[in-house]
Amino acid sequence: MTISPFTGLTREHWEAAADATLAAVRPYASPRHALIDLPGPVSISGRRSDGLEGFARTFLAAGFRLAHGTRGDLAQWYAEGLAAGVDPDSPERWPRVTEVNQAKVEAASIAIALHESRHVLWDALDDRVKEQTVAWLAEVIGQPYPACNWLWFQNVVEAFLRSVGGPWSAADIEGNIATMESWYLGDGWYTDGVEGGGTARNFDWYAGWAMNFYPLWYCRMSGEHADGALWTRYQDRLYAYLDGAQHLFSPGGAPLHQGRSLTYRHAALAPVWAGAVFDATPLPPGRTRRLASAVLSHFHHDGLQPIGWYGELDAIRQPYSGGGSPYWSSKGFAGLVLPADHPVWTDEERPLPVEREDVAITLAVPGWLVSGTRADGVVRVANHGTDHAADEAFSTDEPGYSRHAYATHAGPEYAGPPVDNHVALLDADGNPSHRRPLTPVRVQGRVAVSRHRAHWPVGAAPERTWPPRQPDFAEGPWLTTASVLRGAVEVRLVVVSESGPWTLRIGGYALAADERLELTADGAARADGLVSRVVGLRGLPVTRVVERTGTNAYGAYSAIPVVETDGPAVPGELYAAAVILGAVPVDALPEVAADGTVLWPDGTVDHAPLPS
Repeated sequence: MTISPFTGLTREHWEAAADATLAAVRPYASPRHALIDLPGPVSISGRRSDGLEGFARTFLAAGFRLAHGTRGDLAQWYAEGLAAGVDPDSPERWPRVTEVNQAKVEAASIAIALHESRHVLWDALDDRVKEQTVAWLAEVIGQPYPACNWLWFQNVVEAFLRSVGGPWSAADIEGNIATMESWYLGDGWYTDGVEGGGTARNFDWYAGWAMNFYPLWYCRMSGEHADGALWTRYQDRLYAYLDGAQHLFSPGGAPLHQGRSLTYRHAALAPVWAGAVFDATPLPPGRTRRLASAVLSHFHHDGLQPIGWYGELDAIRQPYSGGGSPYWSSKGFAGLVLPADHPVWTDEERPLPVEREDVAITLAVPGWLVSGTRADGVVRVANHGTDHAADEAFSTDEPGYSRHAYATHAGPEYAGPPVDNHVALLDADGNPSHRRPLTPVRVQGRVAVSRHRAHWPVGAAPERTWPPRQPDFAEGPWLTTASVLRGAVEVRLVVVSESGPWTLRIGGYALAADERLELTADGAARADGLVSRVVGLRGLPVTRVVERTGTNAYGAYSAIPVVETDGPAVPGELYAAAVILGAVPVDALPEVAADGTVLWPDGTVDHAPLPS
């Protein structure tokens, strides 16, 4: 009997996947391996920084791989690169953290990799290389860091320095921990920093692969210096985070497609593995491996990892991303630090909750309603609390944050005016209003509510920068929106506060594939049976489908169903549509009353009253 009846993968497959990943990048290394200059665009930090990134992020996978065994020349190959990178006289020297900010990020990966491979790599280095490594890493001490997950990079580097007798700063570590403590908002969720005027709505996969991952690794690297209270605090938070986040993966291994830096792909497994490593997970060992192996299979291939989701897609890239950026996916190999006889490798795989029954949960902190359907494995999220706003000033919508819904089987359009999973007022020229910043109102049970003031960018958009620069805006009325999510159907409701010349539009999921989709009267269908539809339930009689090309991570061709009013939206009037994503036909739709009461076909009632 196989121990992996769902995925067929064992630890041996994981080791082989890590080996293939590391072998694929070697042809792009400099002569002494310090810089791995991978194909792709150059980041805003420059090509040499990108070469350091290629080394550091793949070294992280190598560090996890070397935690149990030597694995051929792997340790020696990266040791040679380390020696060349930290040598200030080497033509392959790395940019210093005082020269390039991005080096602060990569220093953390190097520190963790050195810690995990200490017995085969660090201990074998000669004293000169050790001294130069400490000197290169030690420049992080006292340095200013952006107020986001980057603060953990400084802490893990200084934890490693402390462990090898190098310099470190208690003020840095304690100050960072105190700052990040203020970003913890409950249920295992952190906002990734509080930007601008104090906005705390930066929720995405960074809550898992950074804010819940590094704290426990910092404790692990701190050894006898680790604070027992911190251990317990961070274990409890990761446990709580995973209790909800385990439902953000489909049985096929697709993570929820939401947020930024999604080119990191199976880095989404970092908190899943950390839960097993640090005994901080509600998942039994067999479910941990079942989930992790599904995600690895979903993404892994033997070649390079381009900037994109499946294939290459430059539109998904942030300006800080270069050719080496996707290899933060190395965090997805963190489970290799567990020995081969650990239950996570030896227990039989166990099904995910959505494989046993439909899942419906509320994640109150990020403002999400979650619905997973057993029949097709699709997981959907209605979003009324996340927008990545830098402050409360008007901003253009970000595809990864500002949409009303996200899913495991469909992603937002990354270029062009927002339309997918979007509620907008269209001006006389057909330009859609934007949502960000939003104001969360209610997230409870199957109902979530938020509001925002419609606004339109004026003039040309600024060039792509990080952080993004904003244009000027024209101001419109308030829109109050709600979602009632049940199974594959989201009832999306809207009230507009003021009269004007604006048409109201509600857009559904962007369905994408590598071939053109089959269009229907109210949606689109993919060859695998997945369907995206939008049906007007109140006051939205106009139905059409918008087609685009080259703007979606799920395929070259995409189609977005929309419904609209047949004239200007009436203030105080309740508008409603059914937004559907799934592979099982939905024939009977709910009725919506003027007071926001939703009556489902089986007699179930939900109430979503919307104040004007």
